[in-house]
Amino acid sequence: MPTSLPEMSALNKKLTQTLAETISKQVKHFNKRETECLIRLCNGLLGDQTLVSIHNSKSLLLLVYLAVFHTFDKDSDGYISVKEWIEGLSVFLRGTLDEKIKYCFAVYDLNSDGYISREEMLQMLNDSMIREPTEEDPDEGIKDLVEITFKRMDYDHDGRLSYADFERAVREENLLLEAFGSCLPDAESTLVFEEQAFKDPPGQ
Repeated sequence: MPTSLPEMSALNKKLTQTLAETISKQVKHFNKRETECLIRLCNGLLGDQTLVSIHNSKSLLLLVYLAVFHTFDKDSDGYISVKEWIEGLSVFLRGTLDEKIKYCFAVYDLNSDGYISREEMLQMLNDSMIREPTEEDPDEGIKDLVEITFKRMDYDHDGRLSYADFERAVREENLLLEAFGSCLPDAESTLVFEEQAFKDPPGQ
C-alpha cells in the first residue's frame, strides 16, 4: 500500500530531526533547532536534494557567493552536502576571528596553492572596484594599491602572501580581513538572514 502524504511528511520530519541532532554535535555555533531550520532551508532551496552542485548553485546566490563555493566544498568534489552547507554557514554567519581569517584566506587564494599572489590580488581588486566612467586609467590605481598592500602585509618579503602573513596582518588590523573584496555578510544582512532562517515553520 502506498505511503500517504501525512506519513511521508512525518517521516521527512523525523529524518530531518535525526540529521539535525547528528550535525549539531559536529558543527560549531548552531544548536539542534537552528541546524534543523538550516536543513529545511537547504532542502527548500534544492528541492529536497541532499547535495548542491556548482552547476545548480545559482539558487544559493542570496546566501553564498559563487566565488566562495570552493570554501564550502571541503572535500572538493564539486558538490556541497547538507553538512558542508551548515559548516560553511556557521563560519559565514557566526565564525570566530580565527575561523574568519581561515575562511577569507581560502576565498582569496584563488588557485588553492596556499598563497595569495600579486596576480590574484589584482584580479580580486579589479572585480570588486566600482569604476567611474571618467577615470582615465583605473588599472594603474589598482596596481598601486596592490603594491601598497604587499608592503603592508608581506612580512617575509617573498613577493606573495602566505597564511602566516595574512593572519598576522589581520590580527594587527582587523579591517584587513576583507582587504581584497567582500566575502562575508555585514551585521545587518546576517541578522535579517537569521531572523528568516530560524523562524519556526507554520504549525509548530
